[in-house]
Amino acid sequence: MTVLKTGRLYAQVARQISEDITAGRVAVGARLPSERELSERFEVSRPTVREALIALEVDGLVEIRMGSGVYVTARTPLGGKFSPIGVGPFELLEARRAIEGETCAIAATRAEPEDLSKLKQVFDKMAAAGANVALAESYDHQFHVHIAQMTRNSALSGAVEGLWEARMASPQEKSLSRKAHLAGVSPKIEEHLPILEALLAHDPEQARAAMRAHLDNVLRDLIVATEVQESAAFDAKLNARRKLFLGTA
Repeated sequence: MTVLKTGRLYAQVARQISEDITAGRVAVGARLPSERELSERFEVSRPTVREALIALEVDGLVEIRMGSGVYVTARTPLGGKFSPIGVGPFELLEARRAIEGETCAIAATRAEPEDLSKLKQVFDKMAAAGANVALAESYDHQFHVHIAQMTRNSALSGAVEGLWEARMASPQEKSLSRKAHLAGVSPKIEEHLPILEALLAHDPEQARAAMRAHLDNVLRDLIVATEVQESAAFDAKLNARRKLFLGTA
């Protein structure tokens, strides 16, 4: 079965699975097919399937049991209606990689000493936050937005801030973040250091590469942290699809 390649793919997949559940074609208590099987059925990537499953969990139709699978828990969504469709966590990262990568390169050519001093202060605060994930993420947000502001391009800084606002407003993103935090995922200072160093050196190529590498690692960590199959190891097909998703194939 193939979903149309238009609109928000994960929402289409979630809606088609939910129709099977609400129509009784999948019984309450039953385990859904694996991500691999759903990926092949709908002809989409496994990150897209995972976004769809998270959306279904937000609606109370399924329960994602780490290391076991995804199980149907209800025929109707919580409160009798589906949650608003927010930006998907993985599609958000795809957009951030494209936009923030180029934004970081431009910032490297335009950064003034006071810009870099402020960025270093934010970096130090993020490092000092340590295990306080909420505080570290607050400084992570400031770090990325400040880089965009360093371009002195209001369209770019608005786009980056808009992506972060979409992240904070999405019910699906919030659900994924909770799972990631439980798995120990938090901003990594060692991934932000190469970004800072490239900007301090006014090196646009290194700045772009460092930002993209950081966001690639964020995607990898989120995929591993939310793996629902019995084995968290990636098979060859998942690796190939992840590369396609990242645009590195």
